[in-house]
Amino acid sequence: MVNLLSLIVIFAVNERLCAADGASSLHGTWSSKSNQVFTGPGFYDPVDELLIEPSLPGISYSFTEDGFFEEAAYQVSSNPVNPKCPQAALNFQHGRYEVSDSGQLTLHPIEVDGRQLYSDPCSDNGTSTYVRYNQTETFQRFLVELDPYHGIYRLQLYQSDGSPMQPLYLAYRPPLMLPTVTLNPTASNSEEVASSTSVQNDSLRQLVRRGLENRHKTNAIRKSPDSILNSNVFWYLSAGMIGVGSLIFLSS
Repeated sequence: MVNLLSLIVIFAVNERLCAADGASSLHGTWSSKSNQVFTGPGFYDPVDELLIEPSLPGISYSFTEDGFFEEAAYQVSSNPVNPKCPQAALNFQHGRYEVSDSGQLTLHPIEVDGRQLYSDPCSDNGTSTYVRYNQTETFQRFLVELDPYHGIYRLQLYQSDGSPMQPLYLAYRPPLMLPTVTLNPTASNSEEVASSTSVQNDSLRQLVRRGLENRHKTNAIRKSPDSILNSNVFWYLSAGMIGVGSLIFLSS
């Protein structure tokens, strides 16, 4: 029985170490606890340049294995002076990311593609502000580990000052994302336009339209970790160990 307990501990240590092993562990779509905000065509339609408001606030990040990211954020801030006037912002960005040798994660957005919709109902006369949005983000470090309560992988990002952000949970793998090329090129971003010449505007429109029509039929699937530490497996294993221990105790 002691050997079995030791084996479980070894599996737990290995699982955590493997999960935190570099950029490959970022692969997938991660969402905050509200579980209502996800990257992809359900949040931003680049054809009509439309940001789609989720039912609840939250944030989501997606990462590919070859260095691309996408960000969707719906944030609401209370107004302490007038509680009836909360401020809200929807932000979309995508581009490339890099992980340094020290574990620092940096997101480099495509400048012309970022969008922000900002609402301040008590001062904007009912007209929200819609602008281009471009914000390079740097995280001091990140940690991917198995959440023992939810039984799914959790991503903990630490901001540039070391303070932790709200945890994100693995929602889809492979990630649910828009095309990683420049979606709305302008004449001034010649380098980015050149990188996306292989994708015709018509095919991009068809791809996004199809994504919007099939947002609930995506091939990106919710994934629970195939691990001995999966919450259900671990529960049954623990119950079995208790039963075996009770039999040994009664027979001794």
